[in-house]
Amino acid sequence: MADKIKLVQGDTRPALVCTLSDENTGDPITLNGATVYLKFRQVGATVLTGTLTGTISNAAGGEVVFYWAQDPTILDGPAGDYEGEIEIVFGDGTIQTVYDPLKFKIREDF
Repeated sequence: MADKIKLVQGDTRPALVCTLSDENTGDPITLNGATVYLKFRQVGATVLTGTLTGTISNAAGGEVVFYWAQDPTILDGPAGDYEGEIEIVFGDGTIQTVYDPLKFKIREDF
C-alpha cells in the first residue's frame, strides 16, 4: 500500500477495513478461529502507541475491521507519520505477519 491513510488526532472513526490476501496466490487468507491485531506506532519509534484487536467481518474472505474507538487514546500522539503492522494469530497458535506495514498521516485537531 503506497498511499497514507489520513487521520485526525483524537478521532475514533472511521473504522479501518482490511482484506488480507496471500501475496503469492491473491487468495484471501481464511481467518476462521484467528485473532488479528494492528500494532500502531510513530515512524522511527520502537515503542508501540497501541494495539487494536480486529473484528473479523468475513472469515472466508479475509476481511477484518479495526475500530479506533477500541483504544480512544491511540490517535492522541503528536501529529506526523505513523505505521501499522497487521499480525494474524491462527487458532493453532501459528503467527503470520503482513509484510508491508500500513502507512498513516495524523494531523492536529482544530
